[in-house]
Amino acid sequence: MAARLSALLPRLAALTVIWLLATSTITFAAAGRNQAAKSESAATQAAKTEQILVVPDVRRQAYVFAKGILEDGGFAWRVDGPVQGYAANVVATQVPAPGTKIEDTGRPTIVLRLQRNTQYSERGLPENASAQPGTPVVLVGGAPVATPAPAKSKPSKPKKQKPKASGTKSKAEPGKRTPAFVVAGAPAEPLDEMPLPDRARLLQKRLADRPKSPAAVRYWLYQHSWIVTGAKFGWSGGAKALETLVAVDRDLQSRWGIGAKSAAVARAALAEVERRTKS
Repeated sequence: MAARLSALLPRLAALTVIWLLATSTITFAAAGRNQAAKSESAATQAAKTEQILVVPDVRRQAYVFAKGILEDGGFAWRVDGPVQGYAANVVATQVPAPGTKIEDTGRPTIVLRLQRNTQYSERGLPENASAQPGTPVVLVGGAPVATPAPAKSKPSKPKKQKPKASGTKSKAEPGKRTPAFVVAGAPAEPLDEMPLPDRARLLQKRLADRPKSPAAVRYWLYQHSWIVTGAKFGWSGGAKALETLVAVDRDLQSRWGIGAKSAAVARAALAEVERRTKS
């Protein structure tokens, strides 16, 4: 009996080791599958989050600023209706509505209807669509985009400020920049954007020694329109920004062979801003 037990002990020990190894393998495999499932779920969730865009609110914004907001958010745009895409005109309505969650189809196209800003003349050619072609708008879940019926009443005008004498400086308010002068109906300077002189210096820095290309030209024209429009609205530091802008235009004329018309626009705006500031 003792001899038989002695013979069986090695076999029992071997079977125990095999059982322990099998149990460990199954446990590790299950843990690996759970971890892989969790990683895959997290990756899927992140991918879904990245594919969703939220439409920003550009209503009541000057068109030149609305374009920048949409471009920074990854959207394309086009103008619909009788009022054309001049920089100072104001966005009255947009489709889709602000806050709408849509799928990232590349550059979803936001349709804007503008309201004429009678404080400024419309010169040159309007920009009625983004430079890069847009893509369709698809609501999250694949639902069709609801297009609102055309409004019968005229869109509400932006709230007008009380006109002050041209050149009158406003008292500085906490957390606000002091405008050079006040223009009735002009939007207030957005405090979440860099001041005009800083924007002009950044433009000068980025275009220094940069070769001419379609992307560089678009960037220059967009920033040029922003600075000129903001300065004519009376925003803080407009004259200083325009002086830098004129220098940028002269540099581009010599290096790119373009910029004469833009330089003339900047110089005319500078003369107007200086006159209104001193009067």
